Amino acid sequence: MNLSNVKLLALDVDGILTDGRVWFDGQGEQLKPFHTQDGLGIKLLLEAGIEVAIITGRISPMVDYRARQLGIMHVIQGRDDKLSALKSLLDHLELDLAQVAYMGDDLPDLSALLAVNAGFTVPDADPWVAERVQSTTRPGGAGAVREVCNQILDAQGRKAEVLKQHGVAE
Repeated sequence: MNLSNVKLLALDVDGILTDGRVWFDGQGEQLKPFHTQDGLGIKLLLEAGIEVAIITGRISPMVDYRARQLGIMHVIQGRDDKLSALKSLLDHLELDLAQVAYMGDDLPDLSALLAVNAGFTVPDADPWVAERVQSTTRPGGAGAVREVCNQILDAQGRKAEVLKQHGVAE
């Protein structure tokens, strides 16, 4: 796994950007809690010129809303074949699988996780997924995405630059 050449971070939603639970309000609308640290990590990647994509099997207006908030331009919803969706996006972006880090936590993510340069999951992922890719220390919906964003930025020599932007000299 070489994070220094990552040009795209692709993310599943349920279990990665959220804790995997799906909440519904009294009108049957889906609610999804997102972690602010994940959001800042995504913004830092985008500022560094690294693309971010969401690829999810569900369709949710909340995902579109959160993506717009963060500036994520590539949102693919309602796709169970995540690897096929990813490959289509890569064709559009003129990137290849060796330039991708992917985060997913369940069987629909597994083919994409194994095909990319760097596959990540979370501690509470499906065991068949967890035994095959690297896990974060933080769970989905609680800063796991930020952990990977920091690793990518650090591997690309951007840690000092990010800290300096936030008033800290390394």
